[in-house]
Amino acid sequence: MATKESNSEKVSLFQKYCDVNLILRILCGLAAGILLAVFAPGIRVFSLPGSLFVGALKGIAPVLVFALVCGSLASAKTKLDKRFGFVLFLYLASTFLAAAVAVLGSFVFPQHLQLAGAAQSEAVPTDVGEVLLRLLANLVVNPISALAEANYIGILFWSVLGGFACRRILDDRAKEMLKAFSDVLSKIVRWIIELAPVGIFGLAYIAVAENGLGVFKTYGCLLALLVGCMLTTALVVNPFLVWLSLHRNPYPLVFRCLQKSGVTAFFTRSSAANIPVNMALCEEFGLDRDIYSVSIPLGATINMNGAAVTITVMALAAAYTAGITVSLPSALILSILATLAACGASGVAGGSLLLIPMACSLFGISPDTAMQVVGVGFIIGVVQDSFETMINSSGDVLFAATAEYRARKKG
Repeated sequence: MATKESNSEKVSLFQKYCDVNLILRILCGLAAGILLAVFAPGIRVFSLPGSLFVGALKGIAPVLVFALVCGSLASAKTKLDKRFGFVLFLYLASTFLAAAVAVLGSFVFPQHLQLAGAAQSEAVPTDVGEVLLRLLANLVVNPISALAEANYIGILFWSVLGGFACRRILDDRAKEMLKAFSDVLSKIVRWIIELAPVGIFGLAYIAVAENGLGVFKTYGCLLALLVGCMLTTALVVNPFLVWLSLHRNPYPLVFRCLQKSGVTAFFTRSSAANIPVNMALCEEFGLDRDIYSVSIPLGATINMNGAAVTITVMALAAAYTAGITVSLPSALILSILATLAACGASGVAGGSLLLIPMACSLFGISPDTAMQVVGVGFIIGVVQDSFETMINSSGDVLFAATAEYRARKKG
C-alpha cells in the first residue's frame, strides 16, 4: 500500500509540474543555467541534462518522422492536396525573401572583417549543383542508415514509398496498428518535451560556461546584422506572407509559433531535433495530420530562412573585406544562389557556414579567404546558429498552419 501511495504521489507531483506554463518553466531553467554558469562554470554535471535532452529528441525524431509519414500516407483518406503545394511555395518564398533582406541589410550596414589564418575544413561544396547532387544521393541511401544517421532526405523518401506500399497492401486493422505505433512515439515525445526546462537549463549552462558572456561582444556588429536580418524575416517578412495568405492579423500565430517552437529550437540548435516539438504544436493547432506529418519534416530540410541570411551576409562581408563592389544584379543572383544553397544546408556537414565559400565564389573570392570567413562564422556560431535554427524551425509550423487555415477559409 505504501508503495502504491508513493507512486501516486510522484504522479501527482509530475502532473503539478506539467500544469505550470511551459514557457515559464523554460525561463526559470534558462535563468538558473546562466547564473550557475557565471558563478560555477567548472561543474560538468550541470551540463548533463542538456546533452541528454538534445540526445533524446535527436534519438526519437527519425523514428517518429518515419512512423508518422508512413502511417499518415497509409491511412490517408485523401491525397496530398493544394495545401501541401502551398506550404512548399511559402517555404521557398520566405527563404528567398530572407536572402533579399540580408542583401538590403548588408548594403545599408556593410561589414568589414579582420581575417587571420585560414580555417580548416573538409569537403566544402563548390557549387549549387554539387549540393543538389548530394541531396539526390541522400534520397536512396540504405533506409536503416538513414534512420541511424538522421538523414531526413532519405527518411522522407523511404517513408513515402513505405506509406504508399502499406496503403495498397495492408488491411484496415494493420493500418490502425501502424497509426497506433506512431501515437505511442508521439506520447513519448510529449514526455520528453515536458522535461525541456531541465534540458534548457543544461544547454544554457554549457553555452555560457564554455564561451562566457563575452561571446556576445566578439564580432558584435556582424552578429547584430545577422540577428537583425533574421528577426526582420521572422517579424516582418513571414507575417507579411501570412497576411497575404489569410488577410488577417498574423502576429498572434507568429508569436505563438516563436514561443512554442522557436524557444526550444533556439537552445537545441537543431531543426531535426525540433521536429517532434513542431509536430506536437501542429496537433495543438488542430491541423490535418496527413499534411503536417509530411510538410514539417520536409520544412526541417528545405525551409531555411536563417541559413539564407547567414550565407548572404557572410558572403557580402567577404566581398566588402576584399574590396569588391557588389552590384544590384549580382546581389539578386546571390539571393537566388543563397536560396538554393540554404535548401541544401541540412544535407551538408556544418550546415550553412560551409556553404559560404560557394556563395563567395560568385564574386571570385579565393577559397582561402572564404574559409577564413567560415572561421569567423564558427566564432559567432553559438549565437548565430541559435537564432538561425529558431527562425527556420518556427517557420515550418507557421507556414503549415497558414496553408491549412487558408484552405479552410476558402471552404
